[in-house]
Amino acid sequence: MGQDADLMASISSANVACGFHAGDPGAMRTTIALAKASGVAVGAHPGFPDLVGFGRREIKATPQEVEDLVLYQVAALAGMAATQGVRLQHVKAHGALYNMACGDRALAEAIARAVAAFDSSLILFGLPKSELIKAGQAAGLFVAAEVFADRAYEPDGSLVSRQKAGSVIHDVATVVARAITMVHERRVVATDGSIIALDADTICLHGDTRGASDLARAVRKGLEASGITISSLR
Repeated sequence: MGQDADLMASISSANVACGFHAGDPGAMRTTIALAKASGVAVGAHPGFPDLVGFGRREIKATPQEVEDLVLYQVAALAGMAATQGVRLQHVKAHGALYNMACGDRALAEAIARAVAAFDSSLILFGLPKSELIKAGQAAGLFVAAEVFADRAYEPDGSLVSRQKAGSVIHDVATVVARAITMVHERRVVATDGSIIALDADTICLHGDTRGASDLARAVRKGLEASGITISSLR
């Protein structure tokens, strides 16, 4: 989206699209190079084959189809990274695939199987207490509970659909405050005002959000000012 180079200065890990919902071989190579030069860990960001919808539209795929498309994308990015002396740190499913797998054990297990089959040392990202985290643990993978400072939460801990108003939070001060609360207090306020307890191993910020690089810079500054040290997971 044109902000990748600026974002590298603020993040510790990068989710790199693998060509299905976004990106292409050249973009993959360039992004890996940017991450390497900035000391940023690289992760595969597999999604549904949906360039038009940016991978944010649900596709009714079987678990086997999901396993195959995840394996294909992770392997492609890992191969591209290997040519630059970079090893992948993690796998974080994208968009609709991520949200569906967080609530669907069969899809979650399909993703976990693909990751474990390729490299069981990879870290699998997922919403706290989600099926994706549970499936990753059951497959013997390292897992990381992921929170979203720039997204609204439903009372059940899922993310508010992007089809709803207010699903993406754009106010910088609000996003920074939420990020700090998520880490220090392990909680977030849902849309109905209820409090959701959560684990927070990694914070996601979306690269296609308006002003993403400025937002990431502000979040990092706010976290560090509150005594939080930012680093990659390995």
